[in-house]
Amino acid sequence: MNRSRWAAWLRLLAGLGILVGLVWHLGSDAFLDGLRRIDAATLLAALAIGLLTTVFSAWRWCLVARGLGLRLPLGGAVADYYRALFLNAALPGGVLGDVHRAVRHGRHSGDLGRGVRAVVLERTAGQVVLLVAGAVVLLARPSPVLAPVTRFLTSPAVALTAAAGGVLLVAAAALLRRRRGASRAERALRTVLTEARQGLLARGVWPGVLLSSAAVLAGYLGMFVLAARVAGADAPTAELVPLVVLALLAMALPLNVGGWGPREGAATWAFGAAGLGAAQGLTTAVIYGVLAFVASLPGAGVLLVRRSAGRRTERPQFEFEERVLAEQGASQRRA
Repeated sequence: MNRSRWAAWLRLLAGLGILVGLVWHLGSDAFLDGLRRIDAATLLAALAIGLLTTVFSAWRWCLVARGLGLRLPLGGAVADYYRALFLNAALPGGVLGDVHRAVRHGRHSGDLGRGVRAVVLERTAGQVVLLVAGAVVLLARPSPVLAPVTRFLTSPAVALTAAAGGVLLVAAAALLRRRRGASRAERALRTVLTEARQGLLARGVWPGVLLSSAAVLAGYLGMFVLAARVAGADAPTAELVPLVVLALLAMALPLNVGGWGPREGAATWAFGAAGLGAAQGLTTAVIYGVLAFVASLPGAGVLLVRRSAGRRTERPQFEFEERVLAEQGASQRRA
């Protein structure tokens, strides 16, 4: 077993360990209570929010792809994004759907590498907006729960690390611009920086990327607040948002089983420290996980329709090839 496969298994085991620890500490009632509280109206609301976030995510992907010179119609992007979301939710790891849509688009566009980098840049843009918005929320809403996080984000170590990283990036970009003869790694880095500028920072791209990322983040926040209300949380929305942001930030950690794990741990800790109850935090995260999966279910329909369409197109081709082979065999026998 190679090193990457070992790392994947360790990430899955870490996410599973978080869930097992939560059940051991709080019992299974928090999970079961979350499932019992979900009704038809909540599921319809999840589908509506999922449609909003998926369309804006697909639009962001189109903007980035077109910035890199790749053709990507919005309708096809929405279908591919739905399928990726479903695969992310249904398969371990939480990223296999994104890998699939990256490879598929790269092959269809005739440039596999650029298609993969378009998806990487699109996902990176969403994570950057989440991190920036999360930092703003945590700094603007002082709370005893968020005090350790706020102190960490505003610590001199974090500021110096961010400044050093920025200086290194600027220095690397300047060095690569001056040098003509460069190694393979330097050429790859230059390509990444150039495509990041074209796909994210170009004049006709970055406003749409920023707007779509903000809309997607608003949808995620709305879904989590909806889950909290269904779980019975009656705290003001302004008090819930910082706790939700922490759970969303935890989802970025690659230690999950289909998206489950760090999200539940962060929500449990945040709700418990805020005095809302650790069990209610876990129930909220469980409800959010179920709603997110339901919101991705149109992707299962896309997967089934395309697989059926692929079989229908493969069958006539197979029959044609079979007929050609039979005619060739008959002609050889006559000869």
